[in-house]
Amino acid sequence: MAGGTWSPTEQKVRPGFYLNFEAAALAAIKPGARGIVACPVKADWGPARVFQEITSEANLLSVYGQDQVEGATAYKTIRMALLGGAKTVLAYRLADSNAAKASITLQDTSGTPVNVIKLETKFETARPFKVTTRINMVDSAKQDLQLYDGTALLHTFTFNSGVNGVDNAIAAINQNVGNEWVTATKLTSGNGVLASVNSQDFTGGNNGIAGLTNADYIAAQAKFESRVWNLFTLDGRSEGALQTSFKSWIERLRNDGIGVIGVFGGSNESDADPAQGNLRSIGFNHEGIVNVIVGAVLNEENYNSAMVAPYVAGLIAGQKLSETITYALCPFSDVSPRLTNNQVIAALQAGSLVLVHDGEKVKVEQGINTLTGLRQGQNNQWKKIRAIRTMDAINNDLLKAASDNYIGKVNNNDDGKVALLNAFKQYMDTLVQGGIVESDYSVYLNPHYHGNPPLAAPDEVYPKWEARITDGMEKIFGTFMVK
Repeated sequence: MAGGTWSPTEQKVRPGFYLNFEAAALAAIKPGARGIVACPVKADWGPARVFQEITSEANLLSVYGQDQVEGATAYKTIRMALLGGAKTVLAYRLADSNAAKASITLQDTSGTPVNVIKLETKFETARPFKVTTRINMVDSAKQDLQLYDGTALLHTFTFNSGVNGVDNAIAAINQNVGNEWVTATKLTSGNGVLASVNSQDFTGGNNGIAGLTNADYIAAQAKFESRVWNLFTLDGRSEGALQTSFKSWIERLRNDGIGVIGVFGGSNESDADPAQGNLRSIGFNHEGIVNVIVGAVLNEENYNSAMVAPYVAGLIAGQKLSETITYALCPFSDVSPRLTNNQVIAALQAGSLVLVHDGEKVKVEQGINTLTGLRQGQNNQWKKIRAIRTMDAINNDLLKAASDNYIGKVNNNDDGKVALLNAFKQYMDTLVQGGIVESDYSVYLNPHYHGNPPLAAPDEVYPKWEARITDGMEKIFGTFMVK
């Protein structure tokens, strides 16, 4: 359904629910999913150009494996988001036009050998698969087909050879529930006995990483728009032009009423000078963009801020709406670099999100986005990630509730308006109970449009809310009196 913001001077064409958030107008209708992090990734294994919902590290390993080739990012990126607390990571494996599955053709033992079976990897990859075929050492009426990844034996497929040998081999491979690697295709029956080969390589495989460009990342934006998610991050990419494109994309989605937040970071070089990271934050200057400017150390491995960004996205996604990431503890052993007090202050003033080491542990200094220059209708709450997530959640819930239960289903008369307002009030009560908004809220029809005479058209309703979003306790000013 259509949604987004509205203006008294703008006539909407599409039926939909249009909601403005101003400093004195907040609302919500029904809680929805808050914890999905979306990201494009590069990998040497796994389905290409399709989405995968990853919910655990074991799930991650089974889909993409570890990052064992140059340029692969899937494992580290998704693991970081899961480590932060995301309940689901919506991953999309990018691949260039050269991406191809590897294959090998096996022959029989007839006088003039013929091609009988084609083995092909299940995914586009450059993994060094090899195959060995031989007579089974226990039963000479059977053959073994051994599949290797480099020197590591993945599986041995055993089957009866002879008249139906090719069919038996294909069944042994394709019907094996543990076979995650290859598919077999029959070319012809031949004499039913596979010719012996020793560690013969698969050929033609390409993982599609080398030729990827910024254009491939930008093209993926349309794919992500077709799915539901809450936080977006990149797989370590920190180029200014690419991030600028994604910043514009996030802004457009938010203007269309889709409450999402982007989390980005910088390179090793920019991390070394926090002033560069702050300039990046100032350039973003938007409530829907979070900019991490400090790297971190995990298991003695250094991660720049662009690679820490997925962790922060997961951390935000994993928080309840009544929680803040300010002073949230992190699993890192250190940060890089450690900022001085003045540098931390400068970063916060620039809208940068920083991790600090307090002498014992690593934590988030403050849960803020990059907004520093307030626009009309905004106040300082717009600078807090918690407040933006609350507004986004409320907006998303209202859109869904209006679409499912009201638009096109309820008469726009007095009874219908009362039902709509009562539904809004019931949900406001749930927000109060959850510590998300204060109890002194009010919901009513906007008198400007529903006065006498009414300015609202017969198919229009203009509800209005007044509420206060709660915030976390972040600053304590104590006075100690010594007597």
